[in-house]
Amino acid sequence: TFKKPRRPYEKERLDAELKLVGEYGLRCKRELWRVQYALSRIRNAARMLLTLDEKNPRRIFEGEALLRRMNKYGLLDESQNKLDYVLALTVENFLERRLQTVVFKAGMAKSIHHARVLIRQRHIR
Repeated sequence: TFKKPRRPYEKERLDAELKLVGEYGLRCKRELWRVQYALSRIRNAARMLLTLDEKNPRRIFEGEALLRRMNKYGLLDESQNKLDYVLALTVENFLERRLQTVVFKAGMAKSIHHARVLIRQRHIR
């Protein structure tokens, strides 16, 4: 799921989106919006947990679960085990973890677009 931008023709946002779409080889802006939506949900959860008291059992339980999930996704290191680090996450952190980007950065593809083709044609799974 994703969330469309509130203002459809905001110049700064359009330029930033186009740069990210080109840099990470996304097919359409909807893919970018999907990542932004996932990040906003995670950051909202972290923000809500930070408002609770540190000794609150809900904050401890859900906070640990959130941090464990971020470690599993490879977005945070083991050393970064505080909710403040979750708030510092960016869209680029998510896009760096995509298979397409990893394949290109590892040098298995000539370009980011070639990486997408290789994945799509099932040469890389």
